[in-house]
Amino acid sequence: MSASSAPHTHPGRKDEMKPDEEQPGTEPTATVEGWLTAFGEALAHGDLSATTDLLHEDCVWRDIVCLTWDIRTFDGQAAIWDGLGERLKEAPLTGFALRPSPAPRWVTRGGVRSIEALLEFRAPAGRGEGVVRLVPGPTGPRAIAVLTALHELDGHGEALGDRRPSGRRYLRSFGGPNWADDRRAAAAYRDTEPEVLVVGAGQSGLAIAARLGQLGVDTLVVDRAERVGDNWRNRYHSLCLHNQVWVNHLPYLPFPDTWPIYIPKDKLGDWLESYAESMELNVWTETSLAHAAYDDTARTWTVTVDRAGAARVLHPRHVVIATGVSGIPHVPEVPGLESFSGPVLHSSRYTDGSSYAGKRVVVYGTGNSGHDVAQDLHNFGADVCMVQRSPTTIVQVEPSAQRVYSLYTEGLPTEDCDLIFASIGYPVLVDTYRELTQRIAADDKPLIDGLEAAGFRTDIGDDGTGFQMKYMRRGGGYYINVGCSDLIVEGKVRVRQNHDIERVGPAGLQLRDGSTEEADAIILATGFKGHEEFVRRHFGEDVADRVGPVWGFDEGGELRNIWKPTAQPGLWFHAGSLAQNRIFSRYLALQLKADLEGLTGH
Repeated sequence: MSASSAPHTHPGRKDEMKPDEEQPGTEPTATVEGWLTAFGEALAHGDLSATTDLLHEDCVWRDIVCLTWDIRTFDGQAAIWDGLGERLKEAPLTGFALRPSPAPRWVTRGGVRSIEALLEFRAPAGRGEGVVRLVPGPTGPRAIAVLTALHELDGHGEALGDRRPSGRRYLRSFGGPNWADDRRAAAAYRDTEPEVLVVGAGQSGLAIAARLGQLGVDTLVVDRAERVGDNWRNRYHSLCLHNQVWVNHLPYLPFPDTWPIYIPKDKLGDWLESYAESMELNVWTETSLAHAAYDDTARTWTVTVDRAGAARVLHPRHVVIATGVSGIPHVPEVPGLESFSGPVLHSSRYTDGSSYAGKRVVVYGTGNSGHDVAQDLHNFGADVCMVQRSPTTIVQVEPSAQRVYSLYTEGLPTEDCDLIFASIGYPVLVDTYRELTQRIAADDKPLIDGLEAAGFRTDIGDDGTGFQMKYMRRGGGYYINVGCSDLIVEGKVRVRQNHDIERVGPAGLQLRDGSTEEADAIILATGFKGHEEFVRRHFGEDVADRVGPVWGFDEGGELRNIWKPTAQPGLWFHAGSLAQNRIFSRYLALQLKADLEGLTGH
């Protein structure tokens, strides 16, 4: 059994998202098998009326590069048939069967009780996997949710298990190149070109490169850092992941069971470096992207990179931007900031508070980075004042923040959890997070009341959907409390509202009431610019305008331009959390491989 498919469970806490007890009089397996038989027959005969009868009027169907060569969500029967009807008639899905495990079971997702089952089937381009959730109907069970996802391209499976390299070449080739010689030659690209160039060697870049490598796609990763993993090592000294280890595995190599539940940043950085070596990834460090231009006729890029001061020109078919949701620092207009007499730095350059002991420091921003920097400064003996520009969603790290990952505490293998997670379309996602946010707000009320009393403004998201939807929509605006909120409640870290500040002066903040918040240093924890700014700098205005915004939800409920085709041929984006990178690197890699093999018609 390959590392990627081996069951990898954990003793995590189960909570309100655990599977429900079976509903009396309804046997889940028999119910799903009967529905699958009817569904398969309706599709085989192109009978959209019969197929429609098997879908709830509010059914949400998510298709991931299976029927659409895209990632799309269709909300409701009308949208499903407008978007998928012709595709289902021209290239129907066949061979539906239940996955051997887990068995169908009653669950609650988005507040709806349903029978959930994992499926396998034949898709037009290869082997598919999916999820269906069934609810009782007047004429029998109907699907309230469907996922169809491509798992493997016919003739182009991953080099895993029985398909792994034999290594026999090195067993008998005395006097010839050994494995290390071949690896150095492959990574040098002296006489060859990569098919795919990945920009960024963090978890995003390494995950997609690993997936592509197992599909036989020649892939080069470039990163401006000195070592793989420096994107974590070089962040502030006290940084630690705020979600738990079992959510965060990378493809093929899950974290060891000996690892701590919350992973320190240096440990993760070292793991990324060893991951790149173990997965035999071609990585050029100390290499930055200088310029890229696309040839519409040849369908290739001409990319110039600066490798340790030397220019190198490459001609990949595809470029994947994997520089993370947070890339180029955002420095907002702060009136009078240029007049401040002390040092000003962005939080991306902050390491630790040892040099600030006994000093007065103003931290602009109240997201995760702002709070972590403020807490670190306080622990080193600095006098800290935070400036809040807008209300912030605050949740306790335990148990509140972990509720959104509770799927991964149901005792299923990681890959099964990933498939279920992928099946949760935008409407269900919103309902799920809104319900969870209400529970979290009730649990965290004492903390929130204390913060409000201390002059800190809080919210629970624009539409009551909490911190996770803030992350998905705009990448910030929340804090997972690991101690700084308590410091604010106790008065050990002070808060000023931005609207109470007239301007920054030489000595600190000049307040509208005439007083001064004196400061020796100012740290801007003000976030990062979007991917579109990176594109504008390196690909030009026309490409940036053509692609448009990256991240945040589009009108169809999918993240914009992430893991899917963009308006610029050959340009792709891969980003997100460790879990998102693990899950969606599969689907991005399949799209790239299919395009290289001429299967997509692009």
